[in-house]
Amino acid sequence: MNLPNRPLYEDVAEQLRAQIFAHNLEPGSWLDEQSLAVQFGISRTPMREAIKVLASEGLVTMKPRRGAYVTEVERRDLEQIFAVLALLEGSAAKEVALKATEEQLNQLDNMHLKLERSAADRDVEQFFEINVQFHELLMEIADNRWMNGVINDLRKVLKLQRRDSLGRAGRLQNALSEHRKILKALLKRDGVAAEEAMREHLAHGLEAAR
Repeated sequence: MNLPNRPLYEDVAEQLRAQIFAHNLEPGSWLDEQSLAVQFGISRTPMREAIKVLASEGLVTMKPRRGAYVTEVERRDLEQIFAVLALLEGSAAKEVALKATEEQLNQLDNMHLKLERSAADRDVEQFFEINVQFHELLMEIADNRWMNGVINDLRKVLKLQRRDSLGRAGRLQNALSEHRKILKALLKRDGVAAEEAMREHLAHGLEAAR
C-alpha cells in the first residue's frame, strides 16, 4: 500500500523555511502572498496554509490588517527563549547523565571530538553545525517528545539570527570549554553538574547573541 504524498503546502512551507534560514527572506520583510504564489507556480490557498505553518513555528508574525512578516527577534525575545531553553535543555542533560546507555554516552563523546576538531581548524560554520547536532543528539537520548517539540520550535526561531556570535573574539573557544564541562558531567553521570553546565552554556550563549 502506497502512503499518500504530503500536502503541497508542507513542501512550500519547507522551501520558505529554507529561504528564511538562509536570510534570502530577511527578518522584518513582508511576505507578499500573491507574488510568492506566482513565484512558486501555485494558487494562493497552499501558500496561505504554508505561511500559517511558519507562523505556528514562530518564524512568521501575522500583523492585523498588514499581513505576514518574517519574525524579527528582539533582545527581549532572546532573553525569554534562552531562559526556557536553559530550563528544558538543563533538565534534559540531567536526564541523560542519569539514564543514558554507555553506547549513547560514547555517541556524545564522539560528537564532541568532531567539535574539538572544527574548533582547532577555526571552522566556525562546521562548529555551528556540529554544535546543533550535539544538542539534537542530547534531546534524542533524553527521549521526551513534548520537550523536544518545544525546543525544536525555539531553536528554529533562533536560526533567524545570523551566525556571527561564534565569530566574536573568544566565543568559539569559550563555547568549546562549556561543552567540555557538559560532556565531563555526562560521562561522570553527574546529573546536577550536567544540568548546571548546560544552563551556564545557554546563559553565555545569550550574552554572545547580538
